[in-house]
Amino acid sequence: MGAGYFSRFHYDAWPRVSGAQLVAVCDLDRSRADAVAEQLPHAKAYSDTAAMLDAERPDFIDIITPPHTHAVLTTLAAERGVHVLCQKALAPSFEDAAAIVESAERAGIRLMVHDNFRFQPWHREFRRLLDSGRIGQLHSISCRTRMGDGWQPDAYLARQPYFRTMPQLLIYETGVHFIDVFRYLGGEVRRVFARLRRLNADIAGEDTGLVVFEFASGGQGLWDANRYNESQATDPRYTFGEFVLEGRRGSMRLDEEGRMWVHPLGAGASAHEYIHERRGFAGDCVRATLQHFVDGLLAGTAFETDGRCYLQTLAVQEAIYQSAASGVPVVVAEVPER
Repeated sequence: MGAGYFSRFHYDAWPRVSGAQLVAVCDLDRSRADAVAEQLPHAKAYSDTAAMLDAERPDFIDIITPPHTHAVLTTLAAERGVHVLCQKALAPSFEDAAAIVESAERAGIRLMVHDNFRFQPWHREFRRLLDSGRIGQLHSISCRTRMGDGWQPDAYLARQPYFRTMPQLLIYETGVHFIDVFRYLGGEVRRVFARLRRLNADIAGEDTGLVVFEFASGGQGLWDANRYNESQATDPRYTFGEFVLEGRRGSMRLDEEGRMWVHPLGAGASAHEYIHERRGFAGDCVRATLQHFVDGLLAGTAFETDGRCYLQTLAVQEAIYQSAASGVPVVVAEVPER
């Protein structure tokens, strides 16, 4: 459901996902649905979600529409026993997102949030190396992000114009991905401290921030980001930043071209080879996310970014905004398990 800007990455990826077949495309603008369906074998076009679900009786629906539409669309799927993969942000507020998660649980359908950053190949490789003990116990994660797409007076108009009027931007739209990545690599976040600002006076929300994470493990993290200043990367939206992970036995580093180095203590740093490619979005992470969803449905295994996991990410997001408003560190609320 949805044929807007970001949907192109989904429609590029679905034919390359094993175990599923895309059978229908729906958009309120039928001409956009028709244009996508023409490029996909076996896909029919619709302009009404309920009609599509009733006619096709699919196993699941992939929702790629704005946040304010997700509750209605998830309800339509839940009423028919259809599983849901839904783009973030799941809803405009934490309370609305929690209501969607609880509604899906009551209906007995499976829900996964399409939070694709943790499925980028460099983060999967970081996780694999951490699990192997390559740098020992992790105690620090830092990331510097400069996107350079938000300094112009007409910033965001060409691609996602609604960014200009969002009262919350950097953390709500981009930072939520990094919160999930920091949780994926460093474990649960127990406390945050944040300073947020707006550099572009022509937009409504914040576009720069400094966020300090305190992990339950005792480690710490730092995200230094803005959408205003430019990066020197070939494509700043490839890795979305430079990462350094430090542990008791050494460190690992990622640059904006996707290159990785491992530096054991007492030895020199060496380049670490792994597979990543400039295909689709950010290392083809959309395809990896879709494959994880399908694999989970087929095997009955847990989704890494299921509804409850996503709510915990949102709890960190809420704490960041509270800290920025109050000027003091804020303890992150714990989301209860189902």
